[in-house]
Amino acid sequence: MRGCYTLCSRFGRVPSIQNCRRRLSLAPLSNHSSTLSQPDPFALVASELSRIRTDLVHLLGSAHPGLDEIASYYFLRPSKQLRPLIILLFSQATNGLGRDWPLKKWASEQARPGGRAENLDEPLSRADVLNDWNPNLKEKTSFYDPLLSLSLPQTPTKLPQPPLSAFDSSERTLISPAFVLPTQMRLAQIVEMVHAASLLHDDVIDESPLRRGSLSAPEAFGNKFAVLGGNFILGRASAALARLGDPEVTQLIASVIANLVEGEILQMQDVESPDGQAVPSSQVAKNAWTLYLQKTYMKTASLMAKGARSAVVLGGCADGEVYKEIAYAYGRNIGIAFQLVDDVLDYEAVEDTLGKPGGADLQLGLATGPALYAWEEHPEMGPLIERKFSQAGDVELARSLVKKSAGVERTRALAVAYATQAREVLQSLPEGEARAALEALTDRVIKRKS
Repeated sequence: MRGCYTLCSRFGRVPSIQNCRRRLSLAPLSNHSSTLSQPDPFALVASELSRIRTDLVHLLGSAHPGLDEIASYYFLRPSKQLRPLIILLFSQATNGLGRDWPLKKWASEQARPGGRAENLDEPLSRADVLNDWNPNLKEKTSFYDPLLSLSLPQTPTKLPQPPLSAFDSSERTLISPAFVLPTQMRLAQIVEMVHAASLLHDDVIDESPLRRGSLSAPEAFGNKFAVLGGNFILGRASAALARLGDPEVTQLIASVIANLVEGEILQMQDVESPDGQAVPSSQVAKNAWTLYLQKTYMKTASLMAKGARSAVVLGGCADGEVYKEIAYAYGRNIGIAFQLVDDVLDYEAVEDTLGKPGGADLQLGLATGPALYAWEEHPEMGPLIERKFSQAGDVELARSLVKKSAGVERTRALAVAYATQAREVLQSLPEGEARAALEALTDRVIKRKS
């Protein structure tokens, strides 16, 4: 494996960490500003984040107490809340700039689907058709009734029509003071629900005993309930997504769910080298990196990227406006950086810090960035990767080879490169607190210890 296959080989062959850092212009991230002068991204939207977690649990009420408990299990424990944070900050950083902002702002004040916060729980079909009882939403949901009587359709309520001012074509500016639309708040909850569902399923597949320092859901409730709980959350998230009333956002988030599944399949694929070659060819090395980065996007970055883009769409940014592209690029890059750091921490952190067993990736047969870089320096890593560290002593040998290599340092440098790109795309946004918070977040992702 030659060079640093970073950012889809965009930067070419880089034989050393020093050159890699120089070529990728990594210095600005660490020198951009001191930690003391950077804003706290979480503090800027602390009240919104608190409401998201409180209100989210109410969306998961069920007629079955066991399902209710498993569905809310991960939401009642400490969480990084990185995904809703990105949505809230991008909402504040772009609301007012989009062509359709006046229309979105007007709709947020109306008693209609996709409008006021209290209307986002209104069913699009009759409650007795949906039969999706939620004890927290008694007036808007219904139990299953074994007797079904034909109901004549009601005359649709005439919805208010937007005034001409909602189509104003004057120059757009960032609104001040910044705020978040009800649909954007709900989007942040939906994204957390999709993420939590993926964790429930991942912990079953990976047979993980711990999650965030506590028993994983499969350990606490069993595999069947964990799988069913994840499916239930996805169902509730899908219903909430439909009630936002935006087809583009529906497509974006639905594609994330498909990406999560595809990413899990990619993770199961074998890394193969040509027969008879003890040292992998450069093409096999490139394929291994492509597979790794693609899987990283699918399983981690996709939700951040499409969640950020969806927030900007709900704020009225239309096709042809750069803000959607900025949001997607930022989420994609910071998402990959986040996962790369996670892969580094798997080699560096102890269980108490990480909240899950250290060294889990090798135990699961996964070759992440540090191992792939070690393969470049130590060809004997190749056969271990190909057989997914399945033989006795493979995991210990692999950890030793990674430790003797620059794999951890190079993976962290690659994470910094992605975080740098995330920060750079923000320069096309107007200056403000939200943009500054998004910039600071790139530094926090790199420096995190858990």
